Amino acid sequence: MTTFRIDHLDVIVTMNDAGDEPVGQSLFVRDGRIEAIGPADALPAAEHIIDGRGKIAVPGLVNTHHHLYQNLTRAVPGAQDALLFDWLKTLYPIWGRMRSEHIWVSTQVGLGELALSGCTTSSDHLYIYPNDCHLGDSIEAALALGVRFHPTRGAMSIGESDGGLPPDALVEDEDAILRDCQDVVGQYHDPAEHSMTRVGLAPCSPFSVSRELMRDAAVLARELGVGLHTHLAENDEDIAYSLEKFGVRPGTYAEQLGWIGDDVWHAHCVKLDASEIDLFARSGTGVAHCPCSNMRLGSGIAPIRAMRDAGVKVGLGVDGSASNDAADLASEARQAMLLQRVSLGADAMSAREALRIATRGGAEVLNRPELGQIQPGFAADFGLYDVNQVAGAGDWDPVAALILCGPMRPKTLFIGGHKVVEDYSLTRVDWPALKEKHSKLCRDLVRRT
Repeated sequence: MTTFRIDHLDVIVTMNDAGDEPVGQSLFVRDGRIEAIGPADALPAAEHIIDGRGKIAVPGLVNTHHHLYQNLTRAVPGAQDALLFDWLKTLYPIWGRMRSEHIWVSTQVGLGELALSGCTTSSDHLYIYPNDCHLGDSIEAALALGVRFHPTRGAMSIGESDGGLPPDALVEDEDAILRDCQDVVGQYHDPAEHSMTRVGLAPCSPFSVSRELMRDAAVLARELGVGLHTHLAENDEDIAYSLEKFGVRPGTYAEQLGWIGDDVWHAHCVKLDASEIDLFARSGTGVAHCPCSNMRLGSGIAPIRAMRDAGVKVGLGVDGSASNDAADLASEARQAMLLQRVSLGADAMSAREALRIATRGGAEVLNRPELGQIQPGFAADFGLYDVNQVAGAGDWDPVAALILCGPMRPKTLFIGGHKVVEDYSLTRVDWPALKEKHSKLCRDLVRRT
C-alpha cells in the first residue's frame, strides 16, 4: 500500500459538476487513486508528504487523437504548405520505410512530449504497417514510459489502383486486418477500471478503406467490447469525396455503417453540418477536436460551440506531429478557445471551458469516467503547476491563466499516483539519449528519401 498527501495547495481544479476550485486544501492518494480532499489536519497520515504551497493541481490532460509515428516526419518539404490529400501523398512513401524501431522510438518521444505538456492519457492511431511494424511496438513503448494509452489498430485497404488515396504498397488485405485486430485486442486490451491500456479499432478514413471493412470493423469492435475511431469530415476535399463515392455526406455514411454511438469517436469533424451535429448529440458519438492541425492544413474552424451546445462529447487531439507540428495539449486548449472566439466573438468560449474540454471532455470521449477530474475515487492523474511560472506572472486568476497566459508546464505530473514528470523532466526515460536516437532515425529517413 502506497500513500501520499499534497498539502496546502493554492487551488485544486476539480472539474466536478459544480466546478469546485477549493483553495488551501490538500489531496490524499492511496494506491494510485484519489481518496480524499480537505484540510491537511483532517486527512489520514501518509507515507510521503509533498508541499503544495504555490502550486495548482489540475486533472491530467487527455489527448483523443494522435499519430505518434509522424514525429519522425515534421516539416517535410513538399508537405509544409499542402492541403490534406497532397500532404498525405507526399508523406505516404516516407512512412512506408519505417520499421519496428521507428514505431517504438517515435511513440516514446511523442508521449514524452505530451507528458511534459500535462497530458496523462493519450490515444494513438497507427494505420501504416510496413515491414515488421506492429501495434504492440507502440503499446510496449507506452507502458515503459508510464502514460495511460488508448492505441487504435488502424488500417488502409483501398489503394490508388482501386480509387483510394494511399499507394498500393501500403494497403493490407481486409481479412488479415480483422484477424490482427482480434489478436491485438486479445493480447493488450484491458477493460478494467484504471487500466493503462485500452485498444480500439480504427480503419483510417473513408478514402482509404472499403465500406465493407468499415462495417465489419464496427461489428467486430462491438463483439470485442472496444471503441471505434476514424477520421471524418476533415475538410472540403473529404466532403467532396464522400458525396462523389458514396452519394451522402460523411455523417450519413457513418450512420449507415454503424459508426455512431457512445463507443465511437471521430477525429476533426471540421465540416459537420447541423443535422450531423444533431446526429452525434442524439447518439452519444464523440469528437476529437484538433485545432492546430486543422489550421496547419487549412481545413477550417470546427463548429465546437455548436457541438457543445447540442450536447456532443468533445475532447482535444494534437493530431499527428507531421500536421501540427507539435504535441502540446495545453496549446491545443488555448487554440480551441481562440478559434471559437475568432469565429463567434470573445465570449464564445472561456478559459475554464477550454480546460474542461482538455481534461474531462477527453475522458468522456474515450469513455473513461474515472479520469479527467480530481475527485475521491478517481485515478491519481494530475499535474502540479507552479504559480510563479513567468507565463503567468501578474495574473489575477491562476486557473484562467493556465490557458490565457500559457503555455504553462506542470512541474510534477502524476499518472496512477506515479511521478512521470518531476522538476519539469521525465522520470522513466533517458530523454537526451532518446531524442538523439529519434534524430538519428529521422536523418536516416531523410537520407533514404
